[in-house]
Amino acid sequence: MHQRILMRARQDPFEVNSPEETFDRNLIGDNVGNLVFSHAAHKLLGTATAKVTSNRFTINARAADRINEQYDVFVVPLANAFRRSYAHRLDAMSALIERLKIPVVVLGVGAQTNVDGDREYMRPIDEPVTRFCRAVLDRSHSIGVRGEITADYLRTLGFSDVDVIGCPSMFLHGDTLPVEKRKPAIGPDDRIALTVSPYVKSMAKIIEAHHRLYPNLRYIPQDLKTLGTLLFGDAPEDRGKTSKIPIHTSHPLFTEDKVRMFVDPWTWIDYLTGFDFNFGTRIHGTIVSLLAGTPGYLFAHDSRTLELARYFEIPHRMMRDVPADVDAAQLYAEADYTGMVTGHKARFETMLAFLAKHDLGNSFADGDSPAIFDAQVRATTFPPVVRPALATAPETLVQRIQWLRDREATFREQAVSQSQSVRTERIRTRIKKAVPAPVRRMLNR
Repeated sequence: MHQRILMRARQDPFEVNSPEETFDRNLIGDNVGNLVFSHAAHKLLGTATAKVTSNRFTINARAADRINEQYDVFVVPLANAFRRSYAHRLDAMSALIERLKIPVVVLGVGAQTNVDGDREYMRPIDEPVTRFCRAVLDRSHSIGVRGEITADYLRTLGFSDVDVIGCPSMFLHGDTLPVEKRKPAIGPDDRIALTVSPYVKSMAKIIEAHHRLYPNLRYIPQDLKTLGTLLFGDAPEDRGKTSKIPIHTSHPLFTEDKVRMFVDPWTWIDYLTGFDFNFGTRIHGTIVSLLAGTPGYLFAHDSRTLELARYFEIPHRMMRDVPADVDAAQLYAEADYTGMVTGHKARFETMLAFLAKHDLGNSFADGDSPAIFDAQVRATTFPPVVRPALATAPETLVQRIQWLRDREATFREQAVSQSQSVRTERIRTRIKKAVPAPVRRMLNR
């Protein structure tokens, strides 16, 4: 008998979708970093006696009866879900969980405030967070959180059943994390990868300087909007605009073909194995680099990035303490991965203990399960990297145009069908109004 696990995830690990389809249906949940931790959780829980099914981010309280009948446990990997802009979605999850009779396991959730853990900033969401935690703890032994900042926040709300477990993404390779500096220092000709949160404007001068100093620099975006910009050009409201942050096609990193985006974690990890260093503000951009064995360095700009960096001992600085003239070579020289690597096994054991407490198995104690998962990844052909349109092969652009044409045809068919349905319903309504009530009753007998 297999344990039937329903997991909150946007897609399955071996699912193949084109970049165009990924953008159109938002199959990355706004940020491709979401796939890193959900796919890692899928691998971690995918034992020979468990079947993991992704819910595709569908949260509907009316589906509670079906979920209770079809699944044994609901596993909820989360990122920075305790934030103001997510409160309405948190309430929707609470409404569903309150109707579930099966166990619910939260596999790493984070609060989002500033790096000082500003408690006052969090107060507007105290009520939805409290509701969510109560609903989960009625069906779970504890809540797994990403770090101490979130644990402290939940304690102020009165919750003590909290376990700090980090993020599943760091355990993609189990208890090993083979990160090492492959050269004593980096120089202008080395391959440097850059991650940027477009809203962190203080990155502008850092981007400009590194673009000038490192000709082999590559920017690796993660957000849905930039994926659309790479595929189809600037959005109508952005055409003709410029910015020192690489968000428009006019930016030098776009015009010089130095932007690369991936719609699957596996191609992303493979790509970064060929780099010497990765730095920037994206926590999962940093983690992907580490999973590739490439030294990564994080600029922590909020509590969610800071607490993960602290927990896993990822080399980092507070973004507010990063000078505009910082150099990647300097970051590389100061980065020390000793604590991160030597402490990884103990942190993995903490994650496994959390799973065991919640009656969940783990694939790394299940014979060949991790090897089978990795073999399936290698056997699957995922979409190639997405580059700026000006540097994209003509045959790829033709396929993209054909996809757009097919999409338009589908929209037209749907519009015609809806129009016909509306006209039919209008005719039925007019007929009903034209026929006297006694006649209608007689016809309906």
